[in-house]
Amino acid sequence: MIVELCFLVILVMTSAVEAQLKTGFYSSSCPTAESIVRSTVVSYFNNDPTIAPALLRLHFHDCFVQGCDGSILIAGFSAERNALTNLGLRGFEVIDNAKSQIEAICPGVVSCADILALAARDVVDLTNGPSWSVPTGRRDGRISLSSQASNLPSPLEPVSVHRQKFAAKGLDDHDLVTLLGAHTIGQTECRFFSYRMYNFTPTGNADPSINQAFLSQLQVICPKNGDGLRKVPLDKDSPAKFDVSFFKNVRDGNAILESDQRLWEDSATRRVVQNYGGVIRGLLGLRFDFEFPKAMIKLSSVDVKTGYDGEIRKVCSKFN
Repeated sequence: MIVELCFLVILVMTSAVEAQLKTGFYSSSCPTAESIVRSTVVSYFNNDPTIAPALLRLHFHDCFVQGCDGSILIAGFSAERNALTNLGLRGFEVIDNAKSQIEAICPGVVSCADILALAARDVVDLTNGPSWSVPTGRRDGRISLSSQASNLPSPLEPVSVHRQKFAAKGLDDHDLVTLLGAHTIGQTECRFFSYRMYNFTPTGNADPSINQAFLSQLQVICPKNGDGLRKVPLDKDSPAKFDVSFFKNVRDGNAILESDQRLWEDSATRRVVQNYGGVIRGLLGLRFDFEFPKAMIKLSSVDVKTGYDGEIRKVCSKFN
């Protein structure tokens, strides 16, 4: 009886391991899949470099709701992408384009979830960031509801809330800070942080954590009652380059989003920021280049569907 039970446990464990992601999952079934994704991303990136942070954000939002299963790609009135927190997402056409090319040569083999994960890796590499081998084998989910997107982290939330939301996905403080480092190539609009400049305190003063010299610059770019749709880089020093400048901005009070700046006020997250932003501790950026891929692999493995779970969509924007 004990022997049979042990055998059953081993069998279950083996099946679970076999069902997990692995590098080169399509090496035999669709060997050109990754190169097609890469060439498609490069084409769009050369035309519009801001597609890089857009695709990275798209992947992050996908993984935080229902796991990394391509649910964010589904179109429809009640679909996930139409949640209030997702209305600024873009880059769907890049994934759709790559998928149509892959379907032409490998029909029903490569998932949309994997294409998005690969595209996220490629845009980091294209912006002078690190590259890594992406474990693949995800399957596409069959559920996409805007009502389930409420657990996405908000820039208005404190570190304590972000910590809880990341922990629910199996991600720790180190992962939290590392992944937020992706804001080194992001951008936002004046309307999403103007309250920090003009209406942060009950008396209408600015957020005291903002560097005063930087505050003056921001008030010129985003004047009170000005164009709230004006775009502002989340990294004021090197917005098109994937580097550690973001962490130095957080350290110096030059972060745009309140949630980013709060990383410096929490002792646990501050230590990670210091490790990345310091010249010696950060090893001239090498530490972040080493840690970011690990955090991304961890993120892109959240609640994935493998084996016989889910499906392989024919078109990324709709269920089969």
